Amino acid sequence: MTDPSPQLPWECTRSEPGPDILLFRARYNWMRNPRNDAALKTLVLEGNDWVNVAAVTPAGKIVIVRQFRFGTGRTTSELPAGLIEPDEAPLAAAQRELREETGYTTEDWIPFGSVDANAAFLNNQCHLWLARNVVKTTETALDAGEDILVEELSLDELKEEIRAGHFSNALSLLTAYKVFDLK
Repeated sequence: MTDPSPQLPWECTRSEPGPDILLFRARYNWMRNPRNDAALKTLVLEGNDWVNVAAVTPAGKIVIVRQFRFGTGRTTSELPAGLIEPDEAPLAAAQRELREETGYTTEDWIPFGSVDANAAFLNNQCHLWLARNVVKTTETALDAGEDILVEELSLDELKEEIRAGHFSNALSLLTAYKVFDLK
């Protein structure tokens, strides 16, 4: 596959750290546009990579989580997901997040690649996983900032959640569309 763009690279002429904002560390880069030589101050939010898990029970039900989200100020329906800890492999993080958020576990994992979370200003990636034959084996282990309701939905029920706008987290949607080949 060829590079999608014949554009020249932008030169970083200066970089300085910004504030640590809990989940991210801000960095300011001064970038020179090769097209017109304009210098721009840009913001990069540095953070750990994430994982998203499409978990399916032996009966074919999809495990979802409902939780309040501070950014939108409302409860959303999503796939289990979370941050990868420093020095943690993506699979280990996916297994941990599924277990902590839902109490479900499995040994049957399939990677579905990774995507840029938001290349405009984030430096991290989201790793997508399918966990097959998940079963509830333990209680949840939620963080202090989590209050999660776990449910199992059929594929048709998930599609209805999407149509109704309840399942609207971009990375959860991408994972669901990729793993379940939604049209």
